Order: sequence, then C-alpha cells, then structure tokens
Amino acid sequence: MNKILLSALLLSITFFSYSQNVDSTAIKTPKKKVPMFKGVKYGVRGGLNISNLDFKEHPEVPNKHRNSIYFGAFAEIALSNKLAISPELQFSAEGANEETLHLDYIQMPILMNVSITEKVSIGLGPQVSLKVHKYEDGIKNFAYSGVGGVTYKINYALFADVRYTYGISNIFDDKLSTEARNTNIQIGIGYKF
Repeated sequence: MNKILLSALLLSITFFSYSQNVDSTAIKTPKKKVPMFKGVKYGVRGGLNISNLDFKEHPEVPNKHRNSIYFGAFAEIALSNKLAISPELQFSAEGANEETLHLDYIQMPILMNVSITEKVSIGLGPQVSLKVHKYEDGIKNFAYSGVGGVTYKINYALFADVRYTYGISNIFDDKLSTEARNTNIQIGIGYKF
C-alpha cells in the first residue's frame, strides 16, 4: 500500500511540475506586436485652381473667378486596406480675379480618405491656410476651410483628383463690415513614390 501511495505521490508531483513549466513558458512568450499603420507613402500633386469669393452681401468690387495654380507634397498613412489619413503641405493661389482680392496661401489640409473601389477614393477633412504675400490689407492672415474630393488611380503611382474647398471663416478683418468666404476647385494630378 505504501508503494502505491508513494508512486501516486511521485506521479502527481511530476504532473504538477510539468503543468507549471507549460504555464510559465506560455507567460514568458512575447505576444506579436500589431502594427498601428499598414504603411506610409509620400507624393506630390499639383494643378489648376478655379477660385472665387462667396460674399454675404453684394460686393463693392468686381467678383470674377481667378484661375491659378497649386502644388504641394503629402504623406498617405494607411490605417487599413480601405482607410488612410493624408496630411499635406501646399501652395495655393486663390481668391478672386481682382488684384486686391488675390489670396496666395501656404495650406495644410488633413484628409481622411476612404477607398470606394480599387481605383476610386473620396476624402474629407479640415484645412488651415496662412496668407503669404500681403499683410495689413484688411484680409486675415489665417483662414480655415473644409475640403472634399475624389481621387482616381491611373496606375500604381499616378493619380488624378478633383477637390472643392469652402471657407469656414470670414477672410476679412473683423473691423471691416464686409464678409466673404473663399471657395476653390482644384483639378490636378499627382504621383506617389
């Protein structure tokens, strides 16, 4: 009987120590790190601006649209296969055709892009603009806008896009009685590296 009890005790100790080794090994094994981003691409884009001012009341100066250019660089940070965020930095010549209403900006849009198909994506986001060539002219140095656009992928690197920007803030100084918001259409192409 003592031999049976001793054998059972040795067997249970062996079993208990084996199970402890398995558990401690599992705890020490490092977990796989899941990457936060799927990948980052960089690129450039540029093209044609068609801009104008949306006055609250009838303007005192002619308000014809201005045709000009934009160009800049961006990063595209993939959050998933369908979702990406794109911070950008660009120069954009906007405003109206009247020389006193020319608004040249350094802008920083940040777009959330959603892929609709393999070739087409849409993007929405905010944009902040810093006026670069005129000061103390009755127009604020900072402007805030909302941006929406559609991008068509031509091949693995080349794309075409169309964007519409509408100003959230009044572009004129608060001391003036005039109120207007900047509107802009961008039509262009870009290249991802």
